[in-house]
Amino acid sequence: MDRAIWAAWYDLPADGANEYISWLHEVHLPEMLERTGFLWAAHVDNDKSEERAQNVNRRLTHTDNPSVPSGNGYLMLFGAESVHTFLDPSPAQLAENRGPDEREMLGMRLGVRECVFVETGRIDGREIAQRAPGITPGPRIQMGSFNSNALANEEGMGAWYVQLRFPRMQTLEGCVGMRKLVSVCGWAKHAVLYEFDLDTSVEHYFQKELESEAWSREMVGSLVHAPGSPSTGKRIWPPVAES
Repeated sequence: MDRAIWAAWYDLPADGANEYISWLHEVHLPEMLERTGFLWAAHVDNDKSEERAQNVNRRLTHTDNPSVPSGNGYLMLFGAESVHTFLDPSPAQLAENRGPDEREMLGMRLGVRECVFVETGRIDGREIAQRAPGITPGPRIQMGSFNSNALANEEGMGAWYVQLRFPRMQTLEGCVGMRKLVSVCGWAKHAVLYEFDLDTSVEHYFQKELESEAWSREMVGSLVHAPGSPSTGKRIWPPVAES
């Protein structure tokens, strides 16, 4: 079972982006999947509209720490049974041993922000059959990464996820699944990965919940998100079969 996730958020320059994406999909991701313990890989093209960015910034608190990389245009994910897979070798050790072509192509990425997460809980949603190929995450992905604004709020956040958000997502139309994660390395201590079908208005649902649930407003108000978090986008590798 895939209980560990390595996540990397980043931007790309307009010049060379198509070349990079072709190389990533045709060469790099298939090669990474040949590594021992790597169970799946996914590449997500995140929504990038100015309107969405303004809405997210208006509703949520984001870190103002300039040392936290701010890339958010794309999200690359790898899944494994254990975080040990992603720490032996670690991302930094893998980077040290890249060949010249790999170094050049991955060097195009801007504002790279990485975390290695272990899963603390999950649910399968009504659209679980759309988690394919194999156990690859679903067609549309939202991933938030954040810290609590105070140690005293950690327990309440955990209770909220277990008692309210998990049950809601399990029965929500269009939901493929949901995973709550904590990090073993990276800026964000917490993350949540939502999987949806292509037709679900993810942000519309969450906005309605915040408007109607005092507990949700309290919990969300206690979080400090990574730049641009949560990211929402379509999985572009493996390609999604259009209905």
